[in-house]
Amino acid sequence: MDDLHWISTFLDAQAAELGAAQNTQMAYARDLRDFADWSARKNIGFGEVTQDTIEDYLIFCDAQGLAQSTRARRLSAIKQLYRFAFDEGWRSDNPAIRIKGPGRAKRLPKTLDVPEVDRLLDAARSTGRTTADKLRNTCLMELLYATGMRVTELMSLPVSAARGEPRMLLVMGKGGKERMVPLSPPARTALATWLGTRDDLEESARAKGQPASKFLFPSRGKLGHLTRHWFYQLIKDLAVTGGVSPDKVTPHTLRHAFATHLLANGADLRAIQTLLGHADVATTEIYTHVLDERLRELVTEHHPLARDAKRKSGGSTSSDGQ
Repeated sequence: MDDLHWISTFLDAQAAELGAAQNTQMAYARDLRDFADWSARKNIGFGEVTQDTIEDYLIFCDAQGLAQSTRARRLSAIKQLYRFAFDEGWRSDNPAIRIKGPGRAKRLPKTLDVPEVDRLLDAARSTGRTTADKLRNTCLMELLYATGMRVTELMSLPVSAARGEPRMLLVMGKGGKERMVPLSPPARTALATWLGTRDDLEESARAKGQPASKFLFPSRGKLGHLTRHWFYQLIKDLAVTGGVSPDKVTPHTLRHAFATHLLANGADLRAIQTLLGHADVATTEIYTHVLDERLRELVTEHHPLARDAKRKSGGSTSSDGQ
């Protein structure tokens, strides 16, 4: 087999056996093709790759100035490819098994405070060319903040999940795993309002000979529903309208806000793990660090003793000169 056949067979297996999401498969494909291109320039096929080959490739990636997280992801893709190749009998050894990668930098996720979320929600209610657009945008934002869904999960929600005025939604997560997420009263109201408008729009489309959509947020594009790229642009526009720094706002920021706000109000970490669909509670624990950091910032900025210490060290405060 040539290298591209290795990659395509591996990706097919990932999709079939593990239910790997399309975005995950695309990332694997990009990383493995880059490794294949580099190996080809060295006249080395995947079947002849050694541990030294992989380590040389990682040095090359470092020299290219790639981020630590990118290098770690590429090594992960290579490791999974060769684990699969060994299991399938394509190789009698696994040249990647002893390689330790650069790891991932532990950066705290960006999040938003409650007033910033409120401004985004207000902006959604007034953003759109038509009333239907505004109702849809409001529903999107209310659902995202109320449930902590990943944006891909939100975009691909089937309309059947919203029927019957549900108090919870059934969400299809990573790896085809289902979970239930509760709806807040504002989210339920926004959902019911959008659903009525959506059905009216779909009825008009059917009258013109267009096929019915199975999605809650339909689109006439190839996927049949709104895309994560479309939503990324929408949320940036909402940030500008709402007076929130666009640099702080991405679709995933609302997921982080959902988790940190729950934790700040006493929610159990295991419950948050279940709601977010994390396989390991260690992934959810990052939000405890986010909360600790925010508490430290509050103390530093507002506690009188902290302000006094800052003034004595030569810093300035808002009360200086008063």
